[in-house]
Amino acid sequence: MNRRTLLLGGSALALAGVGAAGLAGALSPRRADLAGRPRLAMPRLVDTRESGRLALAAQDGTVAFRDGVPSPTAGFDQDFLGPVIRMARGPLDVAIRNRRGVPVTTHWHGLMVPGEHDGGPHSQIAPGADWTPDMEIDQPPATAFYHTHAHGRTAADVYAGLAGVVHVTDGRDDDRGLPATYGVDDLTLVLQDRRFDGRGRMAYDLTMMDVMHGMTGDTLLINGQIAPVAVVPKGIVRLRLVNGSNARIYTLFFDDDRPLHLIATDGGFLDAPRALDRLRLAPGERAEVLVDLAQGSPPVLMSAGDPNQGPGRMMGRMRAVLDVLRDRSFEVLPFAIDEAQTARITRLPDALDGTRPDLASAVTGTRRISLDMPMNMGGGMMGNGMMGGGMMGGGMMGSSGGDALFGLNGRPFAMERIDFTVQRGAVERWIVESPMLSHPIHVHGAMFQVVSEDGSAPRAESLGWKDTVLVTGRSELFVRFDQPASRTHPFMVHCHILEHEDRGMMGQFTVT
Repeated sequence: MNRRTLLLGGSALALAGVGAAGLAGALSPRRADLAGRPRLAMPRLVDTRESGRLALAAQDGTVAFRDGVPSPTAGFDQDFLGPVIRMARGPLDVAIRNRRGVPVTTHWHGLMVPGEHDGGPHSQIAPGADWTPDMEIDQPPATAFYHTHAHGRTAADVYAGLAGVVHVTDGRDDDRGLPATYGVDDLTLVLQDRRFDGRGRMAYDLTMMDVMHGMTGDTLLINGQIAPVAVVPKGIVRLRLVNGSNARIYTLFFDDDRPLHLIATDGGFLDAPRALDRLRLAPGERAEVLVDLAQGSPPVLMSAGDPNQGPGRMMGRMRAVLDVLRDRSFEVLPFAIDEAQTARITRLPDALDGTRPDLASAVTGTRRISLDMPMNMGGGMMGNGMMGGGMMGGGMMGSSGGDALFGLNGRPFAMERIDFTVQRGAVERWIVESPMLSHPIHVHGAMFQVVSEDGSAPRAESLGWKDTVLVTGRSELFVRFDQPASRTHPFMVHCHILEHEDRGMMGQFTVT
């Protein structure tokens, strides 16, 4: 190995050291001893279906995650994270109070609502103030994600805990033959990795590598717990998986190779279950899977440690150096069977009532979007995707934002600039390119169909209706715009590696 390769390897291995290697070292790489480990707890459930009302408060908190050492945190109505909110079609009166000393927002990631209700950066709630959108929920059943989206401090505040999960439901899961008993055979799993300092406190101290590749941690939290055990009945169990990490990409599988039966992606149900041996989940993505736990020993949910799957796709010259980490994997969640519980669902459904979008005939135009890092930044116009010359300067920043370092189509995000406008009801073909690292792109207020990924057919987890997808080179999307968004409350399109979003990899658009 020459000096150049060693230097490249050292940089890449420093990144992976708090990624796959760090987690693999902190947790058992295979089946763990479950004695003394906490039982997985579900977030508090808030059911709005009868009242049509939702009240939440963003607040500061303190949590002793490990060794009794308190860490400063934040949450919605609690010290860390927020409740699971159950919603149905119809009106919903929302009141969000900000009890923190800094501005927050509440972005409904995955809800199809107008820009004024979306909770993006233009809907900041000042300390001590309330936000009271009169919302209308009108979409199929899905698992969505809510979190703060105050520009420049989204990464730090989501890391602190300002996030939660939404279940949009129509009450027909019994008809579909799906597990639906919350916390028993229907589990909500928020996956987050966090870093802890030598005193056992959760820490958010960014290095240059953290900014460039996104913040990854050395400890995995499931619903805010370290190393819990999921205790379930002996039958079919539903897992609602939410990647709530700032930057980590999970490639999930079971240690005994039993399949994960994918039933829903971001926007709701597929037309039928699909058996997968591995399921990739990027930040901001959600997936629902069924697992048959009727036979064999209880399995352990794992994640592959391939550094090319997270936190990003390395440039080709680094891959050979990183191959030493390719076989590392780490534990996500072990399961145990409660023999006293009777499984409600004992067979997989043959079909579901979700739709596979086919939007090709409705496409009205093409838009190109480039997700830009410092080495490929330049001037340009996002409206038509034309790239120009020039270099953009940028320095290092503090944990709550600062100078722009990333961009879309050569330009960093600017709150006062509308980057493009689309017509309500239009379907656009988007060609999204990521010349360097992998980036999960998220589109507010719209759903899309993934047409191709890096020249190949979409991965199984990219089927159905999506609002977030990992772009590893070039992805083609058909995007449908059904919700309005004004200049005062535009929709965002951005990388969901939150450190990249805060530092400029975001644009905004109106729907008229």
